[in-house]
Amino acid sequence: MSERVIAPKSRGFLFLDSHPDGCRRLVEEMWRTVPGPVTAEGDGPVALVIGSSAGYGLAATIAGLARVGIRGIGVCFEKAPGRRTGTAGWYRTAATARLARQHGRDMVFLNGDAFGDAMKEQVAGLLTERFGGRLDFLIYSVAAPRRTDPDTGAVYASALKPIGSPHTTKTLVFDELGAPEVKEVTTAPAEGDDIEQTVAVMGGLDWERWITFLADRSLLAEGFTTAALSYIGSPLTAAIYRQGTIGAAKSHLEATARTLDERLRKGLGGRAVTSVNAAAVTQSSTAIPGIALYTGLLRGVVGEAMVSPVGQLTQLWDQLTGARPLGLDEEGRVRLDTWELDPAVQDAVAERWSSATSDSIAALGDLGWFGDEVRRLYGFSVPGVDYNAPVETEVPWPAPAR
Repeated sequence: MSERVIAPKSRGFLFLDSHPDGCRRLVEEMWRTVPGPVTAEGDGPVALVIGSSAGYGLAATIAGLARVGIRGIGVCFEKAPGRRTGTAGWYRTAATARLARQHGRDMVFLNGDAFGDAMKEQVAGLLTERFGGRLDFLIYSVAAPRRTDPDTGAVYASALKPIGSPHTTKTLVFDELGAPEVKEVTTAPAEGDDIEQTVAVMGGLDWERWITFLADRSLLAEGFTTAALSYIGSPLTAAIYRQGTIGAAKSHLEATARTLDERLRKGLGGRAVTSVNAAAVTQSSTAIPGIALYTGLLRGVVGEAMVSPVGQLTQLWDQLTGARPLGLDEEGRVRLDTWELDPAVQDAVAERWSSATSDSIAALGDLGWFGDEVRRLYGFSVPGVDYNAPVETEVPWPAPAR
């Protein structure tokens, strides 16, 4: 037993510890928001979610389990409890596995490097031995700082930079007392091979490698469908995001989708798409200059009409499974961000952005909501949790049900 009281200590938007009970309750809360299953009783489709423990990957996992009744495998990379608590994703995965078992879903979670072929071999073995040697769906949701190429051993590092010239933008920070400040930050442009390195990490290379690896072992079912989760975002953040190094990687991801779609259609009658999701507070997004300010202002404009990640991924699963028509734009992308990019919404956010200062931001953005969402990423600010009570931190990684 290793019980202790866990306080929310942070450096900016990064918290040093996570709260196991808060993470568990957050997962339970997400599950409850998913509408009832649309599939018949019995074995659901077999799915692989790569990046299953956080952000939109976690939402895809929970929505798939609760809405579609998927069974299969989730892959993520999380740190076990030790001197500090485990990562929030460690505790969220344990909670997701518990709920899956309670609802009769056979879901196995693997912790390790999704970029490596050893993980691909492990997944292939499980698909063969446990899930009948077939895979119906693959959701790809990976945000990582670096990737090791399995063929060459080269290590690539992603960069968060504009392309062509420095970019100055407003950004939101909180001082030591928690007071909001709107500051200007300037980011130097990409240089050298920053773009190529970022594409190698965040583009479609590993997604395509997964598909090829599994196809070569005849593990893709007839009609196999895969989706990679992506983001376009607002013109207000375009210079650092969609038009920057990360945007180059997203463009590569979309080009990969078109290549894979043609290949899967011919070989299996299948599909490959990118799903363009809408803004959300995630551990990845809070690291991007300007995104925190933009998201807080967006919430201030749309309020409760903001669609949560699990709400968006429920819509995606409905489209992928045929419960709703698959709605694609002219680039062949599923668009879950139409509410965010509505011109009236963007005009209202842009007006607030232009007048946002440290003095005015509290009236322009929903900072209470934003602060709670950041804390909830680590299991804090979750209703029903007694944060003054000791909690067990030594939560084991979920073993597969027998």
